[in-house]
Amino acid sequence: MKLEKLLSQHKTALVKRWFDEVVRTYPVDTAKFLKQQKDPFANPVGRTTLKGLEALFDVLTTGMDREAINSFLDPIIRIRAIQDFTPSQATSFILFLKQIIRETHGKEFQDPDVMTAFMDFESKIDDLCLMAFDIYVKCRETLYQIQATEMRNTTFRAFQRAGLVKDVPDEDCSGLRLVTSPKNGNCNK
Repeated sequence: MKLEKLLSQHKTALVKRWFDEVVRTYPVDTAKFLKQQKDPFANPVGRTTLKGLEALFDVLTTGMDREAINSFLDPIIRIRAIQDFTPSQATSFILFLKQIIRETHGKEFQDPDVMTAFMDFESKIDDLCLMAFDIYVKCRETLYQIQATEMRNTTFRAFQRAGLVKDVPDEDCSGLRLVTSPKNGNCNK
């Protein structure tokens, strides 16, 4: 029996177990909520994660389409990128699928053809994990840029309120420059 067909037959159980393992990466109270709350409006993280895992499982068993993978993986990784996960914690949930398949279908791996197919399947999972890491890095870069811009804008507004910034027709300074007080050696004449 072909590995993909075997896995597809057990999709529901495998995805449920995969989801359970992902949920276990969260604090206990959060994990309990993610598993028990079925309303997609009350639990968008759980819903997004479960639907994404189902779609990723389908893509892994039917064929690797990079655009499809990105569209299913991106929402899950975006959520994990803004939470308190390290990069490895945010992306390692993908690798959980390897162990789940080994534990649930280990006896089938005695057939050399199935074992070879599983090794190829593991490579697909590894590729998926690398793609997840790329998405994670892009999300974190965006998050850091937003934080830096917000900090710069907050500081600028504080300087404006304190009267430390004034409009100057100077193209090099984008029309704004810091004003120093006369007792500190006023540069602005």
